[in-house]
Amino acid sequence: MLLRLLCVFAAVGALVSAPAPVAVADPCPDVDLVFARGTAEPPGLGRVGDALANALEPMLGGRSLGRYAVNYPASYNFLTTGQGADDARGHIAWMADNCPGTRIVLGGFSQGASVVSMLAGVPPVGQRIGSIGSAPALDPALAGRVSAVAVFGNPGNRFGSALSSTGQFAGRTIDLCSSGDPICGAGRDRSAHSNYELPPYPGQAASFIAGRV
Repeated sequence: MLLRLLCVFAAVGALVSAPAPVAVADPCPDVDLVFARGTAEPPGLGRVGDALANALEPMLGGRSLGRYAVNYPASYNFLTTGQGADDARGHIAWMADNCPGTRIVLGGFSQGASVVSMLAGVPPVGQRIGSIGSAPALDPALAGRVSAVAVFGNPGNRFGSALSSTGQFAGRTIDLCSSGDPICGAGRDRSAHSNYELPPYPGQAASFIAGRV
């Protein structure tokens, strides 16, 4: 009896002292959302990017969703916008090399949409204000790795450069402009540029993306 108890105690001790399994994040998600936030938003996906990710994840049928926040100033100095395009380009290239099975989704809000325009090879605000710190278009081979694009409040839309029909992401982009938004359209309601995290916009973009990934 004593020997049996000692064996039980030894087994319990081994369980207690054994190291707990460590969860390891998958560096190659099934779908990777690369999103550039809008002007003056703190680092991260931004409120529109977060809303899009939250709407998209349950539409993926259990597939994993990675989130990459484009690293750039997003300041009122629009000459730095190209830094976002360069950062997104580097991340897309890394994913293409290291995660060939991952479906890449690209998105941006406001100034972040200008980042995406640069990657598409489209002048962010037409030719009205110059290059605003433009960056080279994404290499066609890398552009081919982008399954879907979603932009919100895209300034280029106002100048006839909607990414749904212009540039190398045409045909796989949803370019959403709220009615009345003076940044992406001819409206005069400044507050209309600040509602893209609200329905129906995240759901519309997520449904478009889910249909392509």
